[in-house]
Amino acid sequence: MSADDATVVLVHGAWADGSSWAKVIGPLAAEGLAVVAAPLPLTSFRDDVAALDRTLERVAGPVVLVGHAYAGAVIAATRSDKVTALVYVAALAPDEGETVLDVFTRAPPHPQAPKLAPDGHGLIWLPQAAFAAAFAQDASAEEQALLAAVQRPISPACITVAVDRPLWRDRPSWFLVAEQDRMIAPETQRFMAARMQARVRTLPVDHAPLVTAPGAVVDIILEAVRQAASDAPGARA
Repeated sequence: MSADDATVVLVHGAWADGSSWAKVIGPLAAEGLAVVAAPLPLTSFRDDVAALDRTLERVAGPVVLVGHAYAGAVIAATRSDKVTALVYVAALAPDEGETVLDVFTRAPPHPQAPKLAPDGHGLIWLPQAAFAAAFAQDASAEEQALLAAVQRPISPACITVAVDRPLWRDRPSWFLVAEQDRMIAPETQRFMAARMQARVRTLPVDHAPLVTAPGAVVDIILEAVRQAASDAPGARA
């Protein structure tokens, strides 16, 4: 396997869609990589894992799987043998028997984090003001407006299900810790990264570095791609 053989599959988190990866896709493609943004319905954890698996079925060859925020749990739930490495971007990584909510609430919320509750349809939306206050405080006003406009709500059924043995226990992993994150506490990110024995990059970025610091996200993905290629059986010395 060479780095050029890999496909990078990008998985969005809650209150987002595939367009959140727009600033990452182009630079990765410019490096000669195939890139796919996997759409999640955010209707239940089981639905989201099934949606990711359908995307992986369409991809030929080895995959480096990248998850932002909630999607960290989803990328660790696939059992696809195509996955050679996992990259966590300010993401959640519950261990076996834990739920997403368990790790999300491990530390006290940031003072500017929004208060969340399901609406009349049982879906959780991010309040409009939260995009500037906590989700992507380093983004421009235009970027914040776009994030708010395309947001997708998440069901409580996504975050209250205990996960099985996560794939990060069996694959190499990378973790970008966002030190200015107001949605997922940085200390929680450091705890999860250490537990995973991930290769860590810690940066002074907000919860959405794929929007506000895309170069850093591209760099850690490329590191994972190249290392996975060099570690693969039959890789050239």
